[in-house]
Amino acid sequence: MSTETKLPFDKEYVNSFSKEMGEPAWMTELRVNALDQAESLPMPRPDKTNITKWNFTKFEKHIVASDDYASLNDLPEDVRNLVNLESADQNLYIQRNNRPAYISLSKEVMDKGGVFTDIFTAARDHGELLQKYYMKDGVKVDENKLTALHAALVNGGVFLYVPKNVEITEPIQAVFIHDDKETNLFNHVLVVAEDNSAVTYVENYVSTVDEAEGIFNIVTEVIANANAKVVYGAVDTLAIGTTVYVNRRGVAGRDARIEWALGLMNDGNTVSDNLTNLVGDGSYGDIKTVVVGRGKQTQNFTTTVVHFGKNSEGYILKHGVMKEAATSIFNGIGKIEHGASKSNAEQESRVLMLSEKARGDANPILLIDEDDVTAGHAASVGRVDPLQLYYLMSRGVSQQEAERLVIHGFLAPVVNALPIEGVKKQLTAVIERKVR
Repeated sequence: MSTETKLPFDKEYVNSFSKEMGEPAWMTELRVNALDQAESLPMPRPDKTNITKWNFTKFEKHIVASDDYASLNDLPEDVRNLVNLESADQNLYIQRNNRPAYISLSKEVMDKGGVFTDIFTAARDHGELLQKYYMKDGVKVDENKLTALHAALVNGGVFLYVPKNVEITEPIQAVFIHDDKETNLFNHVLVVAEDNSAVTYVENYVSTVDEAEGIFNIVTEVIANANAKVVYGAVDTLAIGTTVYVNRRGVAGRDARIEWALGLMNDGNTVSDNLTNLVGDGSYGDIKTVVVGRGKQTQNFTTTVVHFGKNSEGYILKHGVMKEAATSIFNGIGKIEHGASKSNAEQESRVLMLSEKARGDANPILLIDEDDVTAGHAASVGRVDPLQLYYLMSRGVSQQEAERLVIHGFLAPVVNALPIEGVKKQLTAVIERKVR
C-alpha cells in the first residue's frame, strides 16, 4: 500500500526549472513524469530501520545561490587538502552546493575524446549520449518515492564518459562542497566506461558547516561495458542534522570490473544502498566500505551483489565502528541467479562497538538459485579485542593509544584501497577525529 505525500514543488516549477537550465525535451519530460510518480510510490524500506519519521520530502529551497571559485586557493582549507593546488592539467570538478564552481580537464582526457562535466552541461551539449544511459540500466525512476523525487528535482552532479578502447591513466576527481545550511542536494553522478576502457573516479561530499537541516538525495550510476574497468572511490562527510539517502548502483558487462572503496562518514541519519549487478559472463564486483558512527545518529547500509553472468565474482567487505549512542545496520546480500554457474559470492561484515549505548547489527545474506557455485560469508559484532590491547599495552603503549591503533588497523583494508593520496589522508583524518 502506498501513501500519498505532499511534495514541495509542482509540475509547473519542475517544467520551468528544466527549461531555465536549457535541458532537452526528453529530460524535461522525464522530470515531470517522475514528479507524477513520486506522489504515489512507496518509500524505500531498508531492513531493520524505520525511516517513516525521517524527513525526505519537506523543504523550501531547491537551489541556493553560490559563487564560483576564482582559483583553487580560494577553496576552504578542508577542501584544499584534497586537491592538487599546483596542477592546472588535472581532472577536477568542484560543485558548491548546487552550483558548478570550478572545472579542469586534462589534455589527456580531451585528446582521447572523454567527457567530464556537470550534469546540466552534459544534458545541453551531450544530450543523446546522456539519454542513452541516464536512469536506464542503473537506477530506475520508479523504484521508490525517493528515486522518483530525485529524477524530478536533480539539481547537481556530474557526467563522466570514457570512449571505447580508451584508458584514462590519471584519476578523475569531483568534490561536492556543502557550505550553506539551507542546501538540499539532489545530486546525480553517471559514470560510463565503454568496451575495453578504464577509469578511476573519486568523489568527496564535504560539509564545511557544523550543523544543517538539509536533505541529500544522491544517486550514482556506474556502467562498465565489456572488458571495462571502473575504480570508484568516495568519502562522504556530511554534517550533523542532514538526512541522507544515497543510492550507488553498478552494472558490469562481460569481463568488466567495478571496484568500490567507500568511506561513509556522515554525521546525520543515513540510508545507503549500494547494488552491483554482474550482468556479463566473467564480470567482477568488489565493494569495500568503512563506517564510523557517533552521537545519536541512525544509519542503514545495504550492500548487494547480484550475479547474472557465468563465472562472475562478487566480494563485499564492510567494517564499521560505533561509538556513543550511534546505531547502524549492516546488510550484506550476495545473490546468484539461476544460470550464473561457476560464480563466486563472498562477503564479510565486522562491527566494533566502543560504548555501552552503541549498537551495530551485521546481517550477511546469501541467496543462491544455482548449484555449481561457491559462496561464503562471515560476520561479527563486538568490542575491541582485549588480547590486542594487552599486547600493545605490554609494550608500553597507553590504553587510549592502543585502542586508536586497533581501530585504524581494523578500518585499514578500505582506507588503503582509496586511489588518491589526498583523499586517503582525509579519510584517515576523519576516522581519527570521530573515534578520538
